[in-house]
Amino acid sequence: MITTNGTLGFILTVLLAVLLSASLAIATKVHTDWVLSVRNKFAGQKQSLDALKEHDSRRHLRMLAGIDLPLGGDGRPNSAGLYYAKIGIGTPLKDFYVQVDTGSDIMWVYCLHCKGCPNKNYLGMDLAQYNLKDSHTGKLVSCDQEFCLEINEGPISGCSANKSCPYTEVYGDGSSTAGYFVRDAVQYDQVSGNLQTSSANDSVIFGCGARQTGDLSSSDEALDGILGFGQSNSSMISQLASSGKVKKMFAHCLDGTNGGGIFAIGHVVQPKVNTTPLVQNQPHYNINMTAVEVGHSLLNISRDAFGTGGTIRTIVDSGTTLAYLPEVIYKPLLSKIFANQTDIKLRTVHNQYTCFQYPGSVDDIFPPVTFHFENSVSLKVYPHEYLFLFNELWCIGWQNNGLQYKDRKDIILLGDLVLSNKLVIYDLENQVIGWTEYNCEYNSCLPFYFRIRAFICI
Repeated sequence: MITTNGTLGFILTVLLAVLLSASLAIATKVHTDWVLSVRNKFAGQKQSLDALKEHDSRRHLRMLAGIDLPLGGDGRPNSAGLYYAKIGIGTPLKDFYVQVDTGSDIMWVYCLHCKGCPNKNYLGMDLAQYNLKDSHTGKLVSCDQEFCLEINEGPISGCSANKSCPYTEVYGDGSSTAGYFVRDAVQYDQVSGNLQTSSANDSVIFGCGARQTGDLSSSDEALDGILGFGQSNSSMISQLASSGKVKKMFAHCLDGTNGGGIFAIGHVVQPKVNTTPLVQNQPHYNINMTAVEVGHSLLNISRDAFGTGGTIRTIVDSGTTLAYLPEVIYKPLLSKIFANQTDIKLRTVHNQYTCFQYPGSVDDIFPPVTFHFENSVSLKVYPHEYLFLFNELWCIGWQNNGLQYKDRKDIILLGDLVLSNKLVIYDLENQVIGWTEYNCEYNSCLPFYFRIRAFICI
């Protein structure tokens, strides 16, 4: 199916597991497959540099604060991610617009009578609120249920079997969210063996947000909730995988030009990608970087930047817009990039972005930047990807961690700036992540689907 909003379309799909025989015959292993229409939250809007940086700053406070919390995800609606999907919850069905976020572990939506919750979203539309009593299929998750005991690492003091399982998150900026868990039917489009779609639903445990404080009461970027794709057993993908609904794998292919692309759950068998291991026991998707290459020469990085094992911890996060580097990498990287461009005059925009004028193709005069990771896996970022246009100026997407997050100067955070125009695969069953360059433009979705054998464009 083809969506009417073309390049702004962006889909969340559950893939069929595909087995290729020597004769190239195709057989499918049937799972309950998901198809959701997903859009870019900023699509069609003129983005300001301040808005991008503010979005990332709020998000990083949230991510760092969540590292030491038992419940790894958080679900902050005003800083979670740039992509959102419409899902149906309950019986009878009610639509909710939730943000798709690889940095969060739970799905949650606003609940009826929520205290401190915004009433309207950032578009000025009324936010949807979930009411357990209105759904024939909704049930409270009690404190003695396995799900509650697992995410809280044991019984909660004062929480008896007849009480609902609570959750609370407190963030680095002082904001907090609290509520309780419920189980209800979540509706989606199911992919059948002949790649046709039909409505289906599964019972999923999610959070019912009852109280928000601080910035969480703002409508600036608020939607109805969040759909977390983190590694925790509380995430939706973990719940579906544990019940045999899907494989514990997902992928995305983001169009860096038009803001669309593909988001999928399940096993991608083609194209093949090289993978690097995920760092174990981390709440976010961490991998180990070993070197940075500019053009055809390795960047000279201070040994102080490397941890044990000669690597630098790198977080891959599709909800972050730019890319954040330690100062010991940021300064020599920019120096190397502009080494042969002495005629270009740099200027500072909004007191934080380095920009310049250039009328031609930046790919003709600037070198690509390649990050190297364990298992000899590399990630190449081209000039037109790490530079972006703003008011007829080219601005640098690399950001200096040392200027903003001194407690994070040894961490690299790679966002959409470097993840766009690549098929990125998260294989949680084998604890690896990999990628390959790919044309994620919406119009190329049909050949992409034929190579993958399981994507559907809507």
